[in-house]
Amino acid sequence: MSGPAEILWPLGATLGEGAWWNPDDGCVWFVDIKDPTIHRWRCSDGATASWPMPERVGFAVPRASGGFILGLKSGLALWTPGTDPAPWLAMEADRPGNRLNDATTDTHGRLWFGSMDDAETEPTGRLWRLDPAAPSASAHDGPYVVTNGPAVSPDGRTLYHADSVGRQVWAFDLAVDGTLANRRRFVRFEESDGYPDGMATDAEGGLWVCHWGGGRVSRFRPDGRLDRAIQLPAPQVTKCAFAGPNLDRLVVTTAAIGLDRVAHPLAGHLFRVDPEIRGWCPPAVGA
Repeated sequence: MSGPAEILWPLGATLGEGAWWNPDDGCVWFVDIKDPTIHRWRCSDGATASWPMPERVGFAVPRASGGFILGLKSGLALWTPGTDPAPWLAMEADRPGNRLNDATTDTHGRLWFGSMDDAETEPTGRLWRLDPAAPSASAHDGPYVVTNGPAVSPDGRTLYHADSVGRQVWAFDLAVDGTLANRRRFVRFEESDGYPDGMATDAEGGLWVCHWGGGRVSRFRPDGRLDRAIQLPAPQVTKCAFAGPNLDRLVVTTAAIGLDRVAHPLAGHLFRVDPEIRGWCPPAVGA
């Protein structure tokens, strides 16, 4: 079974999220939503870099054409490190209490992302899809208080997302044209499990789900059966991504928000664990 978690970066992030492995530069990219910053950790030597953001940032996803798409509170933006984000697509202007939260891509390079009530009380969030050539995004599921952790199976035929407040992970059949069908409950968390947060899939189709308030990452087989769980020394586990040249390490973000930092000194750090299986890497947007 997997060994102990290794600290990659003792960052102490307020709300670390959005871990993403970018094979083009050999780096893990992630965000701190509440202390709005984009962070980069380089696999080859552990070098780090950070870029403050002008507003809350839910994700930073690479584009095939270069740079990143950011999920800001106000909407989608285009960004290249060292520059200011360029607003691109305003989102949910009729819901000023919302912000964007977490994202993934499917095998066709489409961006799937969620929105949520930033106060985490009202069901105003939705699951959105952006086609690379489309002028606007389209909503495909909701409403939810917190739409979280979208992930796609490596064969491109199943999309998962988490209703965090409802403690459920939903699965959908994903068609070639990007439409969703056959919505079904994949996993339900018990109170002792915490809340489902960010997710990733491995090369065998297993779904890895982070436990906010549960201090672990769990792997579920494609039929929904729990296969294994890896404990982390931080209770609020937010997002995981397979990383490294062989996609054989699982990098995990955590959050320190709301915690006693004396009681939880490792909360908010970036970790790496051995998943004992190779992962799958979502493509860049437009790839």
